[in-house]
Amino acid sequence: MKTAIYITLIMAFIIACNSSKPVVSSSSGNLENIKENDTVKIANDSLEYEIIIIEPGFNAWMVGNARPEGFYSQKLLESRNIIYVNEWNRRAANPFQFNSNLYQMPIDYRDGIDYGYEVNYKLYNYFIYFQLTYNQRLGPFTPRI
Repeated sequence: MKTAIYITLIMAFIIACNSSKPVVSSSSGNLENIKENDTVKIANDSLEYEIIIIEPGFNAWMVGNARPEGFYSQKLLESRNIIYVNEWNRRAANPFQFNSNLYQMPIDYRDGIDYGYEVNYKLYNYFIYFQLTYNQRLGPFTPRI
């Protein structure tokens, strides 16, 4: 049976929080492009893992701000991701202590499993984006680009 990790980070509250911004009228085709551009999906059939990130603005942030692939070693990405995932999951498990709109569901990411460079790279950059965008701190490291 194919093992799959579905990491879906849906931040629907962003739309509600940004309702005070002016609405730009556009065709439904443009809306589909925006929706598509805000979804990052990495699928690796040989590793049988998948990550899906649905976050308005993340794809544009990745293109404009993230370090290029290969800048970080996979070991560094894995070590940071496990720290960030553990803290994320702790916060997702405590919705009364932490904003349940930010931490909607836990992430199934386990230490010792080789998810491949691309999955680790995208997940790491999502954590950096998340911390900078929502002024959160998920670990002992200062989130920076």
